[in-house]
Amino acid sequence: MKEKSINLALQGGGAHGAFAWGVLDRLLDEDWLRISAITGTSAGALNGAALKAGLSRRSGVRGRQAARENLDRLWGEVGQISDNNVVRWMHSLIPMPRGFHRLTEMFSPAAWMDSMTRVFSPYDYGPFYVNPLAAVLHELPYPDFSTEQGPELFVAATNVRTGRMRVFTGRQVTPDAVMASACLPSLFRAVEIRDSETGETDAYWDGGFTGNPALFPLYRAHLPRDIVIVNINPMIRDCVPRTPVEIATASTRSVSTRR
Repeated sequence: MKEKSINLALQGGGAHGAFAWGVLDRLLDEDWLRISAITGTSAGALNGAALKAGLSRRSGVRGRQAARENLDRLWGEVGQISDNNVVRWMHSLIPMPRGFHRLTEMFSPAAWMDSMTRVFSPYDYGPFYVNPLAAVLHELPYPDFSTEQGPELFVAATNVRTGRMRVFTGRQVTPDAVMASACLPSLFRAVEIRDSETGETDAYWDGGFTGNPALFPLYRAHLPRDIVIVNINPMIRDCVPRTPVEIATASTRSVSTRR
């Protein structure tokens, strides 16, 4: 089959990013499909970085396999990280097996406790605070996603001070930039990044506040005209959310989907 070049736009949506992983895994089956550029926000930035680093490491079949290894490791590790504030706080004080994290998320009382902790800030953790995504990104089999090789990568984050979007690309796409794109303010401290051109340091939050995902970087003349958007936020749901976690997720995603 004749080679076809496309751009990928990867939407953010927390753990729903695992669905995009499945889409990417399927696209990697097609050896005639060439990914020229990737734009991603939040979970989409995580997927995009893992995909880019793998494809840039090697060419052809081995490049696609490297991308698969990155995505497998990414979601294998993310699946072991709890987004329950109570458990994360306990884990910072008393190390425990990762599998234990998920046990608390099976019960509404734990979810209720989690909502109560929203009166606290990630900055209240003091010296015990750790962004778990840092270790995940650094431990990928192929962690270099700022290389000039492979697809172009664009990662969107929101400047806390101005409320404007910033798109990181090329050498700017560091682990900090990817963590900034996935920085939910209720869970993580803002990620501070120094601008190499101005020398100024700014703090960034989740890119989903300003662009989920940002499409305009893909409109460059040298990139393909075709853009495949991997949308992971449902427009329609079949059942009414009932648990606290389901309700919070549904209300947040509805706003994001209609933005």
